[in-house]
Order: sequence, then structure tokens, then C-alpha cells
Amino acid sequence: MSRFWSDHLADLTPYVAGEQPKVDNLLKLNTNEHPYGPSPRALEAIKAAATSQLRLYPDNEAVGLRQAIAQLHGLDPDQVFVGNGSDEVLAHIFNALFRRSGRPLLMPDITYSFYRTYCTLYKIPTQLVPLADDFSIRVTDYTKSPVADPAGIIFSNPNAPTGMVLSLADISAIAAAHPDIPVVVDEAYVDFGAQSAIALLKTHANIVVVHTLSKSRSLAGLRVGFAIADAQIVQGLNRVKDSFNSYPLDTLAQAGAVAAIQDTDYLKQMCQAVTDARAQLTTQLTALGFQVLPSQANFVFARHPDHDGGALSRALREQNILVRHFTLARIDQFLRITVGTPEDCERLCKALTKILAKTL
Repeated sequence: MSRFWSDHLADLTPYVAGEQPKVDNLLKLNTNEHPYGPSPRALEAIKAAATSQLRLYPDNEAVGLRQAIAQLHGLDPDQVFVGNGSDEVLAHIFNALFRRSGRPLLMPDITYSFYRTYCTLYKIPTQLVPLADDFSIRVTDYTKSPVADPAGIIFSNPNAPTGMVLSLADISAIAAAHPDIPVVVDEAYVDFGAQSAIALLKTHANIVVVHTLSKSRSLAGLRVGFAIADAQIVQGLNRVKDSFNSYPLDTLAQAGAVAAIQDTDYLKQMCQAVTDARAQLTTQLTALGFQVLPSQANFVFARHPDHDGGALSRALREQNILVRHFTLARIDQFLRITVGTPEDCERLCKALTKILAKTL
């Protein structure tokens, strides 16, 4: 620890991202990246924007992008907030909406681990709500809150790393039970089979929906995310953003994002390819003896009753296949496996077949 650090740094435990090693013949199924490339229209738009005009600052209000998102969802652009990836959008949400005089934030005990990091950074108390034995979110745990006056509620839907979903009726019930606090629904994986809570905004002013272009639109390298919420909530997010960085999205990112948002046919085609491969992978893993949770994301969460999850992860790594293994209690025997191409899934399952045969 450096003597030059600010006081709060010693208490921070940074989020640990999935590995990004540079290895020949690597099959990378650990970070939920899309197995196919982004929309050709997005790539063309990025190239077209790479001109001498890059000497100018980008549109700090990202008007074109917010209009494209609003038009896609039948909303007003004032309901759209954009940022440098959904992680930055979430960071601003935590700062703007959850710092409420020491009141705790409700979240599942098993969900996107960045949430806890933000709580530590912003000194937001947390109230972890255990998932059910089947790893589902119990709606009554939130409608009948374990604390009298929470600062807010946040969960991923589909949840990460389980891939399991809540229905819109369940989300509506949670929001209705807490009309005076924000209910944030992180929908990073929603396009792979779940329903978006954006449909609930007309009846629930407290819902905030967060999306990313990193997953279904295959633009993880571009870093674009957005939130959709009541216009007054967006105003608050902009106050925080403009006190931090008025230009979070560069000109190339905005151009590529607009084109990707507008290319809905490509989105549907690529999501269908992933969901088809997910069904294939689930069948293959089940045949190998794995328990696979029902996923509506671009990954599966699986464990083998007779084999240690960490050992399986290490054995796959020896064959240049990366999957994500978590050491958190309750899920330390599971592997989170990104859905790749059918060929990727076949390579993974062949490797697992050999590994399981060696350890019998």
C-alpha cells in the first residue's frame, strides 16, 4: 500500500475480469463474448466516421444514439442515458441513486460481482438476499423486504452467472411493492431469450433498465452501454456523468452503436444462432452427466456431481480452453461456459469427454 493513496483505497477489492490471455489456438469461453462478429453496418459506420473530424470532440449528449435507442423502444430520448459500457452506466447509477443516508441496497447473494465492488467504492451498505435452493430469485424476498427502508434494489435478468430469469409479472410485483425506491434491472443478456422490463416503464416510474452492446450486438471492444428510465432519473444520472466525464462516448463508438441498434434483422439472426448453440451445448453437457441450470443468456452454468469444478476448469485450461470458475460459496462447483459456435461447443465437449474418462 502506497503512502500516496487516498484513505479509502485500502478497503477496495477491485472487480476481477475474465482472463484475456494471448495464446495460440485458444478457445475463449470465459467472458461471454459473442462468437460472431458485429453487424457489418456497424463496422461500415465506424470506418465512415474515421475522418479528420476526429480532431473535434464527440457529441457530449450522444443525441443520435439516444434517438436511435428511443425509437427502437418507442420512448422519448430524454429517457435514455448512455455511457462507456454498461459498467460505467452502473457506476453512475450506484452513485446517483443508491447513496441514501446509509440505507442498504438489496441484491441477490449470487449475481454480478461488480455490484459489491461499487457498494464498497461508494460506501453503500448491502443486504444480500439468498437465492432459492434452485438458484432462482424468490420474488417474495423482495416484495416483503428484509429491511424496512432499503435504498434500492438491483438484480441481473437473466441473472449472472446462473442465466435464470424473472418474468415481467415478477419484476412488476417487486417494483409495485417499493414505489419510492429505484429498482434496477441489469439486462446485459436479455436478447438471448428473456423479456425486457422496458415494457414496464409506463406503469412503474421507479424501474431502471440497463443494457449493453457488448453481448448480443457483439461490440464488447467498442464499450457502449445505456440505461432507460423515467426522464427525471436520467436527469440525475446526467448530473453525475457531467461531474465526472462529459465525453464518455467517442465519435467512432457513437457511429457504430447507432448502426448496430438500427440493424435489428442482424441482431435477431445472430441471437438465434447463439440460442440454437446453447440448446445443443446443454444437451451435450447433460449427456456427459452435468447438471445445467436453465439459461436464457449466452452462457450456461453447469456442474458435474462427480467432479470438482476447479479441477475441471484447470484441466480444460491445459487444453487451451478457458471457462469461468467462481470460488464463491454455493457455486464453487459450477463452471460458467460461454456459448460459442457449434464447432466451439463440439471442441469443448470432446475435451470434457476425455477429461472425465481419465478421472473415472
